[in-house]
Amino acid sequence: MTGINKAACIGGGVIGGGWIARFLLAGIDVDVFDPHPEASRIVGEVIANAEKAYAMLTGAPLPPRGKLTFCKTLEEAVAGADWIQESVPERLDLKRGVLNEIDAVARPDALIGSSTSGLLPTDLQRDMKHPERLFVAHPYNPVYLLPLVEIVGGEKTSAATIKAAMERLPPIGMKGVHIAKEIEAFVGDRLLEALWREALWLIHDDICTVETLDDVIRYSFGLRWAQMGLFQTYRIAGGEAGMRHFLAQFGPCLAWPWTKLTDVVDLDDALIEKIGQQSDEQAAGLSIRELERIRDENLVGILQALKGGDGGKGWGAGKLLKDFEQSLWVQGGGTTTSFDPSKPLRLVETKVSPAWVDYNGHMTEHRYLQVFGDTSDALLRLVGVDVAYVEAGHSYYTVETHIRHLGEAKLGQAIHSTCRILSVDDKRLHVFHTLHDTATGEAIATAEHMLLHVDSKAGKATPAPAVILDKVKAIAEAHANLVAPEGVGRYVGQKR
Repeated sequence: MTGINKAACIGGGVIGGGWIARFLLAGIDVDVFDPHPEASRIVGEVIANAEKAYAMLTGAPLPPRGKLTFCKTLEEAVAGADWIQESVPERLDLKRGVLNEIDAVARPDALIGSSTSGLLPTDLQRDMKHPERLFVAHPYNPVYLLPLVEIVGGEKTSAATIKAAMERLPPIGMKGVHIAKEIEAFVGDRLLEALWREALWLIHDDICTVETLDDVIRYSFGLRWAQMGLFQTYRIAGGEAGMRHFLAQFGPCLAWPWTKLTDVVDLDDALIEKIGQQSDEQAAGLSIRELERIRDENLVGILQALKGGDGGKGWGAGKLLKDFEQSLWVQGGGTTTSFDPSKPLRLVETKVSPAWVDYNGHMTEHRYLQVFGDTSDALLRLVGVDVAYVEAGHSYYTVETHIRHLGEAKLGQAIHSTCRILSVDDKRLHVFHTLHDTATGEAIATAEHMLLHVDSKAGKATPAPAVILDKVKAIAEAHANLVAPEGVGRYVGQKR
């Protein structure tokens, strides 16, 4: 087994719904069992948010969405699944019972992950007949955007199971980290618990409000943590002498009475009401779903920024996203479908996402160029200029662009682009793209591009090989019979 072919999710709450969305958007069929009467609605809302987030996250071609099936029984859900994810409430007796049921009916080679945030896998697998295939797969919310999964084995978990679980996560855009020894709350939640405990004391003692505390995190070290974590951040803080100097300089501070990490605050009614009231004020009337959408848009922006880190190689979670996108291009970006020579090529289908609009609710100028660039990329993949071709050192570079704005693309609007090849020679490719309103077919914008075939390693234009030119010329010859599109060769200020 090299990937996840079919998944089963037992429990469809916040975490379970996130797992379902992650699997579905990776093209994996998912069977779900959740006895909650509104499970279908809850999961549907999570999936809707995930799809909006992915539309902003990547322009790479996602596989066809997997099939979602709600099952009446747990046995029906896990039948045939090769990855089963349990995400029921955090009670040992409940989880142990559910996992025992899964163990009794699952396929012999199925992997069984638990979304527990703190229970030990050894305790969870105690009564299982096949405990070697049980492991903790602890994700972070929202599961469909945050890529980390803590993989923790119990005393009876096999090394082969851990290896298989780690290998199956990158193809769905996730990063597994193997926690070497099982420990309550694992690594992430232990760090969060320490910060949370100190934060509660700061609110209890009226040092600050919940909004002030959140501002301290999000305007300072939270930004550093998002891309370098804790230890690498402190390595830099040590200056040229590095981590050893930092530890020598600030190590003595650990003995100072700064924190109350070992002293538990009393969450009495008064403190709960204080935190609740301040949290309500901070939310300023925004609903949970609105806050989730804002969170997702912010996370997408951070991930996109990290994707361009380290000189374009990607950094941290951004590098993972970059690698994931490249795998999507390899799998779905090289499809050479047949085309109707009597029409322009229809190459890109999309919607105007929230991240694409300006203060008027219209698609911003640079997003038009993005869609037209995606159209050129789709054409190039169609003729064989794919990821492998580019990695081998050759590509087409755009050397001239002219865009005309004819209409308006608005938030949520379905749009698509078409491509005409106007001319081609050994080095040059002259194309004309049109962006359409999918509902009406009307032209919203056009773009005329001149592309030049280059040897990217040598940094100069070179003739394209025959294997590429033959495909391009075949399309160009078909398009030569079409009426020339209105707007070809126009320049700024030219009279109509």
